[in-house]
Amino acid sequence: MSETLAVEPLLESIQQQLRAYLDQRQIDNPLLVGIRTGGVWLAERLHQALEPSSPVGVLDISFYRDDFTRIGLNPKVRPSALNEAVEGRHIVLVDDVLMTGRTIRAGLNELFDYGRPASVTLVALVDLEARELPIRADVVGRSLNLDPGQQLKLTGPEPLRLELQEKNR
Repeated sequence: MSETLAVEPLLESIQQQLRAYLDQRQIDNPLLVGIRTGGVWLAERLHQALEPSSPVGVLDISFYRDDFTRIGLNPKVRPSALNEAVEGRHIVLVDDVLMTGRTIRAGLNELFDYGRPASVTLVALVDLEARELPIRADVVGRSLNLDPGQQLKLTGPEPLRLELQEKNR
């Protein structure tokens, strides 16, 4: 059984929140960086709305995961692409679902391999509030608590859809 949650209202909310957040901090040209795959789709949509001068950066965190030695390498590993300098830049790091914080930790580790940003703002479409690490998003579309047998997956890129599914056992 699967249920679909609307993405567009969440994206509109994130766009408004992010504009306000960046204005408050006087950040006028951030570098948007998405964590592959869902975070990249969202970063591209935010890029269209915010229109910064830099292209969207892409992180593939496969080599930075803390479960890499336990589960092995994802067969779909692709290179990261940061075509702009990270050093001294204000970064908006985008991911689809924030759960334990481990994906974000891996993303930050990789990002800092490219240089030392001035700041990192974290944007998540959905926060599942199941943290294992002390990481929180600055901008969130929606917070949601799932039952133990459920999982949330962003599919896309066109159309973007959030699917609430029963976990495969």
